[in-house]
Amino acid sequence: MTEAILLVGGKGTRLRPLTVHTPKPMVPAAGVPFPTHQLARARAAGVEHIVLATSYLAEVFEPHFGDGSALGLRIEHVTEEEPLGTGGAIRNAASRLHSGPDEPVLVFNGDILTGLDIRALVRTHETSGADVSLHLTQVTDPRAYGLVPTDGTGRVLAFLEKPQTPEEIVTDQINAGAYVFRRSVIDTIPSGRVVSVERETFPGLLAAGAHLQGMVDSTYWLDLGTPAAFVRGSADLVLGKAPSPAVPGRCGDRLVLPTARVAPDAKLAGGTVVGEGAFVAEGARVFGSTILPGAVIEPGAVVTDSLIGTRARVGERAVLTGTVIGDGAVVGAHNELREGVRVWCDARIPAGAVRFSSDR
Repeated sequence: MTEAILLVGGKGTRLRPLTVHTPKPMVPAAGVPFPTHQLARARAAGVEHIVLATSYLAEVFEPHFGDGSALGLRIEHVTEEEPLGTGGAIRNAASRLHSGPDEPVLVFNGDILTGLDIRALVRTHETSGADVSLHLTQVTDPRAYGLVPTDGTGRVLAFLEKPQTPEEIVTDQINAGAYVFRRSVIDTIPSGRVVSVERETFPGLLAAGAHLQGMVDSTYWLDLGTPAAFVRGSADLVLGKAPSPAVPGRCGDRLVLPTARVAPDAKLAGGTVVGEGAFVAEGARVFGSTILPGAVIEPGAVVTDSLIGTRARVGERAVLTGTVIGDGAVVGAHNELREGVRVWCDARIPAGAVRFSSDR
């Protein structure tokens, strides 16, 4: 059996206003809170026991996931009184593990959508005899990431900060946010204080001569930390580009949850999700977007690559592209909102107040 720790303590500041009332991992992606997809994939890989390491708005996780029996898992919940960083969160959750000192423990981040072959990562860990094994992925432009060069056998050579010059880009491999730890290694992480596994634990282990193994798996990988990435990830789950056994319906161009209503002549495409109790009115067109529960898209509105919050309303013939509308907000008729606009929770934009074209 492989045990796992799922890190779901982040505040999601880059996703605000979506995370004002909801912790980042609980924002629905393809119709269900995002950890549902991760938990289902872990279960499919043979994981039976998972510890949820929570912090921000921790009280919402246990009522939703409970003991995990509905997902065929045993789930325990551990809360940090104060944020402890990634390494501190792993150490804090370790008291609930049952693995022996040399047994593998899977650790994964609650904001990464990936097609990682979890079984292959565990096999790599066991056959290499590593202390820690890391999922690495290859990116076209690694400047925004820490680099992880490896030798010909996959053994990690260094952890390099974000490169500033072309000469510093020695590899296209980056840390993809999933690890397998030897159980005893977790116990060496200091307890009760903030620890970054990326900046402190891994470099420290490497300096001490520990064996850190990298496994490159360049299947689907996406960090859902920004609104644009979150909307894209949800759409990719619906379209079947990102694998998950937890999508509540068949993969296709759209996903309409059971109590949602969509007018017969409304057009939905590009992996759009319409949440429970939401309504898309006649003549509306919604592409590659997420409409959260209870939201309303009024007649003739056009919504593209956007996320519409719970109980929010998009007015008649409004045009939204690449925007985030917070819970309960109202965008009046005939407004035009473009890429990067974030409308805060419960805000109200009067009809025709924001435009990028003439009134004609």
